[in-house]
Amino acid sequence: MDSIPANRRLWNRISSAYQSEHDPQIGAAPRLWGMYSIPDARLGALGDVTGKRVLELGCGAGQWSRALAAEGADVVGLDLSEAQLAAAARAMGPARYPLVQAAAEQLPFAAESFDLVFCDFGGLSWAPPHLAVPQAARVLRRGGRLVFNVASPWFEACYDEAAARVTTTLQRDYFGLNTIAEDDEATSYVLTYGDWIRVLRDADLVIDDLVEPRPAPETPNGYNQTTPPDWAHHWPAELLWLTRKP
Repeated sequence: MDSIPANRRLWNRISSAYQSEHDPQIGAAPRLWGMYSIPDARLGALGDVTGKRVLELGCGAGQWSRALAAEGADVVGLDLSEAQLAAAARAMGPARYPLVQAAAEQLPFAAESFDLVFCDFGGLSWAPPHLAVPQAARVLRRGGRLVFNVASPWFEACYDEAAARVTTTLQRDYFGLNTIAEDDEATSYVLTYGDWIRVLRDADLVIDDLVEPRPAPETPNGYNQTTPPDWAHHWPAELLWLTRKP
């Protein structure tokens, strides 16, 4: 499925509203992961990026890229949407870094160009993983790392479309997960645990860890309604994969 045109149209349309609503949360501090803004200092996913060549897949308004550039990384921010890249350019600040418009499944970089490729609900949520993961592996140097945070299949399987919230009841077939229909005929992607392992293995990546970020009981979800409000304290809402190219 070619989801690029529809996904680009969607993000161009919603970029301004999305950044207005979510930038205060995403940009509140450097290195905050996911729907619950859990600090990387607690999860230990990225480590020291000083002097490393880093690619962010789906950089949005550049909250992550901006922070890592300020830490001394040689960052490239990539996004499918020109509206998102325009937001990143406006917010860039003194630590300058290049912005590239492209799809995660069609990376315009030479092989072995980066030490770290990462995303937080970016390119690996909005591009077919069986196409995007091999591209990420291709542009990684030997010993380089692919680190990414995506929705847990259980979070999506418990999403009640009619109530527009995540519940404690299974709403759809776990084995039917893959493509998720979004507004404007756009598509996002949620894989089962087994499918993620197969995609990563087929790209010759080694899985070093799978972190299931667990927020404190009172931590709100910044993007979705959940019942109970502390749903993600009891069940995994997100999967943070730590992998490397041997």
